[in-house]
Amino acid sequence: MRLLADLQRAPDAEVPPTIAPTLPVTRARTFDTPEFAGMTFLEVETRSALNKVSGMPFGWSINPYRGCQHACSYCLARPTHEYLNLSPTTDFDRTVVVKTNVAEVLRGELARSRWKGEHVAMGTNTDPYQRAEGRYRLMPDIIRALAQSWTPFSILTKGTLITRDLPVLVEAAARVPVSASLTIGTLDRPTWRTAEPGTPSPRARLDAVRALNDAGIPTRVMLAPIMPGINDDPEQLTAVARAAVAAGATHVTPIPLHLRPGVKAAFWPWLEATHPELVATYTELYGPPAAGRKGRATLPEDIVEAMLRTVRDARDAAWAERGNRPPEGSWPDRARPGEHVTGHAGRPSTNPAEPPGAEPPVAGPPAEQLSII
Repeated sequence: MRLLADLQRAPDAEVPPTIAPTLPVTRARTFDTPEFAGMTFLEVETRSALNKVSGMPFGWSINPYRGCQHACSYCLARPTHEYLNLSPTTDFDRTVVVKTNVAEVLRGELARSRWKGEHVAMGTNTDPYQRAEGRYRLMPDIIRALAQSWTPFSILTKGTLITRDLPVLVEAAARVPVSASLTIGTLDRPTWRTAEPGTPSPRARLDAVRALNDAGIPTRVMLAPIMPGINDDPEQLTAVARAAVAAGATHVTPIPLHLRPGVKAAFWPWLEATHPELVATYTELYGPPAAGRKGRATLPEDIVEAMLRTVRDARDAAWAERGNRPPEGSWPDRARPGEHVTGHAGRPSTNPAEPPGAEPPVAGPPAEQLSII
């Protein structure tokens, strides 16, 4: 059987040591349609669906895909493609690994007696509602499996395809807590087109926020990432915050650009190609890509605070105008030092949809706790 590592070398090449996972590849597929031009999908049979997570406001995650057609220049998951012997720059948004049996494997894991129904987050690595989901349709069965096992979950996405699954999400929400987050960093079309060319438009994402909340699925907006000199203009930030509140977003979280060493190396070529005038500024703020861990991953505190204050003020003003401010205590203004936002809430301290006879849930981190992705 072919393995994922086998696809990364010439057929007659000597087999070198590899760190690529030994996942069985059923086939490598291409599709002759404009939306998948230049894409390769590696269909694999995964051995596990649930990923144990530590240091987060949730204990488990599910990633049906590796790689993402959204092609966001700043994506925190880009370095993970190196584990597959694939490039985080040229392959990440063109070669997507599809776990075709993920729902079947998930059902088996959730049926184990030791599974306690802890909160599961989706979208923590790559987007579960990227365009490939329109063809593979993995999410409906994942959602059903979670709901049927009394497992609360949240979804972080840029994909408006999530609205396709509104009936399934509403059905799930009748049994367990369900929430969603849509990431929207700008309403400016040129900025959107260059920074995240494979995503639905910001206006379409706002429509999805409205549709989800109207259907009873609590949905917030992650105003992310805020990039110096690109989308940090106060007027831009204010416009996004006000539009999010107008769309019914339960919360609006501002998130400054976070550039860990591996992400910085992938982000820098895009910066040089699209904003050469900002390279010196970013070098001063974050350090050069070659600096590795000696450089900065986060912006200086005074710059961050100015960004957050702008969004906070615009958000609060919009809430006041519309009279839909969330209850006090449910909304942190920012992450703790050294942390970064996920968009996933921890398990609530009470769960009215627990199955009969279930043990009382253990109180987790406060809802909307912010953590490193």
